[in-house]
Amino acid sequence: MNSYELMKTAALAADGRKAINIQILHVEELTTLCDYFIICSGTSTPHMNAIYEEIDMKLSEQGIKPAAREGLGNPGWVLLDYGDVIVHIFNENSREFYSIERLWSDAQEISIENL
Repeated sequence: MNSYELMKTAALAADGRKAINIQILHVEELTTLCDYFIICSGTSTPHMNAIYEEIDMKLSEQGIKPAAREGLGNPGWVLLDYGDVIVHIFNENSREFYSIERLWSDAQEISIENL
């Protein structure tokens, strides 16, 4: 699975769990960290965990496991590192505070509706 397909699978899984304000940033030309950031929000810790579990399940079905998982059970921010794709799941307050979208404002944004 290439990085675009991985990003698409993860983003659609987040959308399937009703993640709020899903933003996909294509950062390949800006950094060597990864090709895509997926940034989304959940309304509560259980909602954030449900988003994480759906992404994990859909990618596990394809034999893909994250290299790292940070913040599981954390009420503010969960990070899933799939190498070429990094998923950030925030609550609204943490998302506003960290403002990753602003930090990577030079990145090309991909609309979830176009996947």
